[in-house]
Amino acid sequence: MRHIISIEVENRFGILARITSLFSARGFNIDSLAVGETEDPTVSRITMVVPGDDQIIEQVIKQLHKLVDVIKVVDLRGQDIVERELILVKVNARRADRAEIMRIVDIFRAKIVDIDPLSFTIEITGTEEKIKGILALLKIFGIKKLVRTGKIALSREGKRI
Repeated sequence: MRHIISIEVENRFGILARITSLFSARGFNIDSLAVGETEDPTVSRITMVVPGDDQIIEQVIKQLHKLVDVIKVVDLRGQDIVERELILVKVNARRADRAEIMRIVDIFRAKIVDIDPLSFTIEITGTEEKIKGILALLKIFGIKKLVRTGKIALSREGKRI
């Protein structure tokens, strides 16, 4: 099972290293990791996607709570959340393929952010399913390079409208 763990921490030197070493010391892999300031510049939010069963993740969360600079830890698995990931992908773009690539980009509401004579660099934001879908179509043209931010997520509050 994959868990999305949201960790709010004091924005201090070394906290990310302490958190990741806690995971590595227990032999856990981290599938993705994203860190950034929150609405309060003294607080950062770390979003981690980690594999593991519920019992193991519960132990890790208890260990995280013991770290001094950790404010809040939440396992978002099973909650109603909004999640996104950002990808930049450089795709071969021969003249004959450019119109088709642009149609795909438009259908998936992605953006071409850079063009050179042989390739397009495309920005894709969305859920894991959306990203898998567009990458499957772009693979046909040849993916030259790809970089991902890692998943970020927030729980929903209240009822959806």
